Amino acid sequence: MIAVRNGRAHRARLVALGAHAPARVVTNAEIERNVDTSDEWIVTRTGIRERRFAAADEAASDLALAAARRVLDDAGLPAERLDMVIVPTSTPDHLFPSTAAILAERLGAGGAAAYDLSAACSGFVYGLAQAAAMVEAGMATNVLVVGSEVLSKVTDHTDRGTCILFGDGAGGALVCAGDPDDTGGFLAFDLGADGTGADLLTIPAGGGRLPLSAGPAPAEGCIRMNGPEVFRFATRIMVESARRLLDALEIDVGELDLVVAHQANSRIIDAAAKRLGIPEERLFNNIDRYGNTSAASIPLALAEARDAGRLRPGDLLLLVGFGAGLTWASTIVRWEPFAGAHAA
Repeated sequence: MIAVRNGRAHRARLVALGAHAPARVVTNAEIERNVDTSDEWIVTRTGIRERRFAAADEAASDLALAAARRVLDDAGLPAERLDMVIVPTSTPDHLFPSTAAILAERLGAGGAAAYDLSAACSGFVYGLAQAAAMVEAGMATNVLVVGSEVLSKVTDHTDRGTCILFGDGAGGALVCAGDPDDTGGFLAFDLGADGTGADLLTIPAGGGRLPLSAGPAPAEGCIRMNGPEVFRFATRIMVESARRLLDALEIDVGELDLVVAHQANSRIIDAAAKRLGIPEERLFNNIDRYGNTSAASIPLALAEARDAGRLRPGDLLLLVGFGAGLTWASTIVRWEPFAGAHAA
């Protein structure tokens, strides 16, 4: 599904960013002590050197709260002015209530609509699409989207194929209403899913199909992944999704100022960038320090890019990701923060 944003009463704008990572750093050396692997092998195969793990008493809402406060500080917006809170996550605090409802209450946004979104690593861009649609339909003015994950709690730390990859973190963005003739904001989205690959990346237990009350084996409550098949899907679908946007908007890849892809694996990002003709200096990656943080990966990287001076007002951005489902999502957006927001 591709949607080009035009002819709306309000232009949805991406105006503020914020991120948070837990304090504990887990290096490849620590992973080596648990499974048969090495720092060299992990770095060569994934680009990951370390990742962050949440504390035993930290959940997705805790990480989301820290990131959300940074977003609102960045925008200079009080929480009570939020109309909606969306939390893309695969590791919610509970099946219900939603992590978004918990976050909204703790943030001081009581009364705001709040719900979680399940699209795995594509979730943040899915959340941006929903936020933009709500704003452009006139149903909301200020929408907070925070991807937050505690994947370390659903990782089998004896499975070499997955335990080297995943980390914890949160990142968010504020989507606000602008004038219809604003040059900033979201220009187009491309979203999709292919359920024929549902079993390639999954957590089998914990839902109605295999409830925890049935007493499944502990490993059934952890991430299961067919790595080679997911790799093939990712390197194909990110290129196809990005090209659909570029073609629909009649934009040349050389016009993009910055590209932030889902931080799943450096080899996936490099392969997709090469096929799209995106030079290395236009990419921003931080997978070496955080690993794969699923729905948090794109906003965490985007906030770091802004803080590093890699994102400036007027820049044209491509955000592109893929995830379990199998899903994919991409958007092209022009970064035009509010005057009161950080604009490094």
